[in-house]
Amino acid sequence: MQGELLAAIAGLVGLVTGVAAGLAFRISETGRNRAPEEPQPSSELPPGIAEVLAALPSSAVVLDPADRVLRASSAARAYGIVRGDELVISDLLALARHVRRDGVIRETEIEVAVRKFGPDATSFAVRVAPLGGTGLVLVLAEDQTERRRVEAVRRDFVANISHELKTPVGALSLLAETVADASDDPDAVRRFTGRMQQEAARLTSVIQDLITLSRIQGAEPMAEPDKVVIGEVVEEALDAVRMAADAKQISLVSSGTEGIVIMGDESLLVTAMRNLVANAVAYSPERTRVSVSVEVTDNAVEISIADQGIGIPPQDLERVFERFYRVDAARSRATGGTGLGLAIVKHIMTHHRGDVTVWSKEGSGSTFTLRLPRPETRERQRSGENTDREAAQ
Repeated sequence: MQGELLAAIAGLVGLVTGVAAGLAFRISETGRNRAPEEPQPSSELPPGIAEVLAALPSSAVVLDPADRVLRASSAARAYGIVRGDELVISDLLALARHVRRDGVIRETEIEVAVRKFGPDATSFAVRVAPLGGTGLVLVLAEDQTERRRVEAVRRDFVANISHELKTPVGALSLLAETVADASDDPDAVRRFTGRMQQEAARLTSVIQDLITLSRIQGAEPMAEPDKVVIGEVVEEALDAVRMAADAKQISLVSSGTEGIVIMGDESLLVTAMRNLVANAVAYSPERTRVSVSVEVTDNAVEISIADQGIGIPPQDLERVFERFYRVDAARSRATGGTGLGLAIVKHIMTHHRGDVTVWSKEGSGSTFTLRLPRPETRERQRSGENTDREAAQ
């Protein structure tokens, strides 16, 4: 009896084992034949992505499958591209959805009004790409406002230089024909040849200013400056414009120049000073005064050129140092200016590790201030630069 019971139990165990083995085989075959599962949408950044985004110079935004901002750089928030966990620019959001749907990288350009940086719109070059098959989308926006501004300045420069050279050359051509036709009239010949001399002088002035600007633009600060006596620089600049000032009964005065010495390039400093004093005389009414004053501060020598002229409108103050920029183009041409004088001054100051600033009020005149480092300050700057170089090596 006991033997029969053991045999029955053994048979039952064998049956269960067989059934289990069969089920395991079927499950194995089913798993082998089943297609791999599609990756599920993720709301987590893949490993390493956060570090890469932090190193990017562009504004970077990562959107999750629900179009919520998963990660955004500080620049993206500062420019107003992202607020909270939302991408607020509808065009970018629509572009991100297209990229998520078809996986095709897209590029475009957009304009964003950024209150924080002024009333003008900021231009962005945008690139939108999927992050693998996770449903995440990366949006990169690079600010190209400065590049566009530089391109516009370059186009304006080419147009302006063409105009500035074409005008006197065309005038000389017409005057030469007129002189040839009036060869039997000595008075007309003298009058027109005088005009030809004026146009030739204007052409020479433009070319000389272009040569000066080309020489100093982008140049490195001077490695071996010389001692320059400020009083001599001021006096030479005033002498250069004294005849024009006397013709308008404008008095030229200077103060505080005695015994002050700086390190620099004397010829360039004379050019900068002469340009500023000549502008002051040209834009001042008759019987007024142009003054040059020098003040020594803890770290710098400040040279101020003040006039009692027409002044500069507030909207033009930031642009007066641009090449060929004129507040009043008609008046500038009447005074014989080339539109390069203040640009030259700015680059000369950069060449000397200094700067130039302007204060002006319409109807009350203008004051341009040159700020140059004192010799001991320059030595400290050079010592610091040498130390940095040695550390880098």
